[in-house]
Amino acid sequence: MFFHNINPVLVSIGPLEIRYYGLVYAIGFIITYFLLRSLAKKGRIKNFTPDKADVFTLYLILGAIIGARLLLFVFYYPKTFITNPLEVLMIWQGGMSFHGGLIGAVVAGLIFCRKYKVKFYKLADFLMLPLAFFLFIGRIANFINGELVGIKTNMPWCVVFKDYDGCRHPSQLYEALKNLVIFFTLLFLYTKKKLKDGIIFWGFVLMYGVLRFIVTFWREDLRVLGLSISQYLNILMVIVSVYFLYRIQRNKKSKE
Repeated sequence: MFFHNINPVLVSIGPLEIRYYGLVYAIGFIITYFLLRSLAKKGRIKNFTPDKADVFTLYLILGAIIGARLLLFVFYYPKTFITNPLEVLMIWQGGMSFHGGLIGAVVAGLIFCRKYKVKFYKLADFLMLPLAFFLFIGRIANFINGELVGIKTNMPWCVVFKDYDGCRHPSQLYEALKNLVIFFTLLFLYTKKKLKDGIIFWGFVLMYGVLRFIVTFWREDLRVLGLSISQYLNILMVIVSVYFLYRIQRNKKSKE
């Protein structure tokens, strides 16, 4: 049993607080930006220059944040979205939907790629690696915050979280491990195998959908007909990813 008393604030200067969770987001975007700049300088993707990497990063940040906030309220707080839609803009209050962030980033990426004539899958495949890694770090930050807790259990590694009764599964750490498995799997595929464009991207969507569907059974979530909202979204992720993986593979065989 572990009693959670970790301070989520890394540094506090007067009214200004730097939290681990916000720091993960900031570092994630910064490192991804430099990775994109490095990719652009090597000229591996046609029409993707360092200047366009700057523009794409802005698209990515706006798309991810807008999607994550908007769909958080649409999926989880529809009443608040109707009665007080301006709360969606209050990002300092916290709260992000991964599914919404992914959709927002994909939409922004498609708009960028269409405008600047860049191959979407080339960028998407590359970005799945830092995304999986920083999702791993982000779930650890969730654990530090003492949020998104698991269901009650008497397992020896259970955690007592502040403001929650009973000892609970550290579901945030389960999700962190899940994201780390996805990262190393994609890293192996990206560096060791010659794959069709889009396989890495849809492979991420498939693995994330399957593994999060399983892990969420240990997470304290509101359930409808035995499943949480995120699990229904994960099922959708699996269906869509299998469809596109099949299309990519079919097109490859057709060309052969």
